[in-house]
Amino acid sequence: MARGHHGRVAVVSGGSFGIGQACAVRLAEDGAQIVIADRQPADQTMRLIEGVGGQPLAVACDVSHERDVADLGRQVEARFGRCDILVNNAGIYPMQPFTEISFEDWRRVLAVNLDSMFLMSKAFVGGMRERRWGRIVNFASDTVSLMVPGFAHYMASKAGVIGLTRALASEFGEDGITANAIAPGQTNTPGTRGRRQIPGGMSQDAFFESVANMQAIKRVGQVADLVGTVSFLTSDDAAFVTGQTIFVDGGLVRA
Repeated sequence: MARGHHGRVAVVSGGSFGIGQACAVRLAEDGAQIVIADRQPADQTMRLIEGVGGQPLAVACDVSHERDVADLGRQVEARFGRCDILVNNAGIYPMQPFTEISFEDWRRVLAVNLDSMFLMSKAFVGGMRERRWGRIVNFASDTVSLMVPGFAHYMASKAGVIGLTRALASEFGEDGITANAIAPGQTNTPGTRGRRQIPGGMSQDAFFESVANMQAIKRVGQVADLVGTVSFLTSDDAAFVTGQTIFVDGGLVRA
């Protein structure tokens, strides 16, 4: 079951629900100690991890704020002494026509989706470098390879995530650190199910079904579909995999 995660410490941003929660629980099942960094209460994730024998740490943190991330780093150091695995998952995905996106809207999406990954990586990569072992997984999106109206700021931020991931892989490859991105497709989470605006004015169920019908695997993606890739990329088995963007979207992007 475990892929060498025992004795390692994983920090997961946006781990209170959805994809981040699933990643945190899977890494705990694999044997890692888990730190959840999220603005939202992480009580449910904490209970799930405790249910598989973990002793997680939850830190209230806006990962787009430098001061919050610095405080997170201090708490991780005080509790565990290090971070071996960093999963940058936190993100927002408002839908807005380009002409209605204000500069404030643009900056907020870029801050949460991209600046946060810079800050989090900066906070922990130094320790990984000293120990000559580290795994960074950044969540991008398959929208970077699609034509999706209404997501200019989101798509730009996620394209930046891929660029940052490649840069980290290039700069720290000789230090035993890998950096890879996962690009999910439409995934069934509380956040996506609760989205107020849906392309074409469709119902949520109709939108999910329309996306699934374009995939090679014609069903709605679930958070469980993503965690195996996270487990692999953060393991010793993936020591020679870096700088890659892996699309986990049922084959929606397959050209």
